[in-house]
Amino acid sequence: MDPLYHGITLVLSILAAGYAITRWKVPASHPARKEILVRIRTWCWIIAFFLPVLLFPQPLPSILMALVSFMAFKEFISLTPNRQQDRWAFLWAYMAIPLQYFWVIQAWYGMFIIFIPVYLFLLLPTRLVLSGHPKGFLNATSTLHWGLVTTVFSLSHMAYLLVLPELEAHGRLISGASLLFLLVFLTQMNDVAQFVWGKTLGKHKILPLVSPNKTWEGFLGGAATTVVIATLLGPLFTPLDWPRALLVGLEIGVFGFIGDVVMSAVKRDIGVKDTGTLLPGHGGILDRLDSLTFTAPLYFHTLYYFYY
Repeated sequence: MDPLYHGITLVLSILAAGYAITRWKVPASHPARKEILVRIRTWCWIIAFFLPVLLFPQPLPSILMALVSFMAFKEFISLTPNRQQDRWAFLWAYMAIPLQYFWVIQAWYGMFIIFIPVYLFLLLPTRLVLSGHPKGFLNATSTLHWGLVTTVFSLSHMAYLLVLPELEAHGRLISGASLLFLLVFLTQMNDVAQFVWGKTLGKHKILPLVSPNKTWEGFLGGAATTVVIATLLGPLFTPLDWPRALLVGLEIGVFGFIGDVVMSAVKRDIGVKDTGTLLPGHGGILDRLDSLTFTAPLYFHTLYYFYY
């Protein structure tokens, strides 16, 4: 049986167990009970959306991921100040989203990897400067390009995992869906582990002005947990041997944390608690994807370097 199905079963079992324990063991008067149940229900909706990405053939997975990038980019832009005269540049940026995922569907790696970092890097300031308004130009350019790189370019690496050729390793064929599953599972488990370690043992603040609840104990405990899980599961879902799986776990443990606090810094700068209200109990879509914006490209290029 494909390990992917075992992985999906594992995730659903964890959610079912969490829901049952909270529903039947946590007193109704407990202040955290309702929040936990809401979070679990939202996770069920997230997984229902994500399953077709893993299980269906192209182009549906890339179309769904393009929709995620569109919503994330829209959420980001809605939070940041922008000028009325930049509306055409924003239109160009939105048009770049289906194009980026078209390169994914075509498995055109060369265009996929340079389209936003090179072509959009040149085209967007060109469109912005043609408006003839220099006041706020630097802020508009940097905000627009950083938003595209974060919400579209970085996240599109998740979709490109699905079009990578199957590899034979550890006596079986490894699919792109298995590669993607492990990335998302490790990143989300890293978030959970850092939260649990921080709540349990956290005493020393790591970035109090950026994210007051983050502690050294949470960061180190979460990263160590992710390394262990990656070392155990890496050879099951990917072509990684255990030393390289350990490396991937360390990357995700460290840079998942960094992605989280970078988005926290953005929110602090703007003056909001969450990036939106799309996901009850979680906040906005960027609140759920912040770690993946950093882990997805690192994970992809590690696998690409070693095996493709």
